[in-house]
Amino acid sequence: MELKEKFISSFLAVDDFIDSPGPIYDIRNAAIKSFEEKGFPTKKSEAWKYTSLKSLLKTELSIFPKQENAVELKDVRKYFLHDIDTYKVVFVDGKYSSFLSQTTHDGVDICLLSAALSKEKYLPVIENYFNKIAPDDGMSSLNTAFAREGAYLYIPKHKEVEKPVEIINFYTGAETDLMLQPRNLIVVEENAQVQIIERHQSLSSNAVLTNSVTEIFVGPRAHVDYYKIQNDQKEASLIDSTYIKQERDSIACVHTFSFGGKLTRNNLNFYQHGEHASSIMNGITLIEDAQHVDHNTLVHHIAPNCTSHQDYKGVFDDRAVGVFNGKIYVEKEAQKLDAFQQNNNILISDKATINSKPQLEIFADDVKCSHGCTIGQLDQEALFYMRARGIAEKEAKALLMYAFANNVLESVRIPELKKRINKLIAHKMNVQIGFDL
Repeated sequence: MELKEKFISSFLAVDDFIDSPGPIYDIRNAAIKSFEEKGFPTKKSEAWKYTSLKSLLKTELSIFPKQENAVELKDVRKYFLHDIDTYKVVFVDGKYSSFLSQTTHDGVDICLLSAALSKEKYLPVIENYFNKIAPDDGMSSLNTAFAREGAYLYIPKHKEVEKPVEIINFYTGAETDLMLQPRNLIVVEENAQVQIIERHQSLSSNAVLTNSVTEIFVGPRAHVDYYKIQNDQKEASLIDSTYIKQERDSIACVHTFSFGGKLTRNNLNFYQHGEHASSIMNGITLIEDAQHVDHNTLVHHIAPNCTSHQDYKGVFDDRAVGVFNGKIYVEKEAQKLDAFQQNNNILISDKATINSKPQLEIFADDVKCSHGCTIGQLDQEALFYMRARGIAEKEAKALLMYAFANNVLESVRIPELKKRINKLIAHKMNVQIGFDL
């Protein structure tokens, strides 16, 4: 039996475990039919031209965890932003961990998606927002059909969440070849603010495949800062799809830090539905060995007088493979906008590969749009200059790579998180020369 048929037959066998008949039940049934029609993406699709899932999609993949596993705080504390107080929504092998979490309903809702899907008081929000912007492609539909758990954030009008929110998925490795489907729904209403940190972390060397989907709705004049930290084990793979709908005068900023994992695919789509919306996407990729990171971005400009900014930096060593497939799509009505897209890459090794395809598709005639891509190596003259002044070669290379990526780090608005990212970069470069300052 192929994996696709395995998923379909499993859904038909256990579809009653999830929801009683109703809107969500209907959505899940429509999603599995969409997945049956479209299946898993292949390299025949232009959007997946440089990334193949063939090696990951094995028939022995477990669809559901067979047992409930627990972890001790002392074993995972280092993965939390423990320098400051935060709200935490933590899952272990796809199941909620109340011991590691800190949720709230005090003025805002930071809790479980399963609770929101099952309780009547959340029904108006669920009916208005759940699965409204996630496309019906193969991977998103698969997640919609099988997702049991995830984070639910509802920030009402004029509310500012006083501390950051951490959404963390741990995988114990108790079961090998496990596939998980986390689902997050985040609604930030008019003039509200929130900062969110998301992490998927495997705790063993056993293979795990995560297909994660996040929907974010940003109301008028609302502000969302979203940070993705990807520094996983060498056998962990992640397909992370995030879809953001923005209303007028809103700001949505997403930082993606990709430092580890076997294969990482980041689908990041922005839809600007209101005037004067601002979309910001920044990313740093620092990988080695045979790691593979693919950034697939879209900014869909629908309303006029908006801005978007994309800045992705990549450093690739050994046989690492990077992909940047960025697209700016401008509707005819989206006049007087400013859209910027930049992808800069450094290849440390002759065997490293980068595939970069920045794209503009513009149907308006009064816009300012630009895109660019650079691929090169470390500046040998700068390296010689630093070596001549007594800086060792390893440290000199690290300084140049750090300077290369630093403009992305400057826009991180949580000081403790910026410090943590600095340390991760220093660790990846195997140096200690003041990165923790």
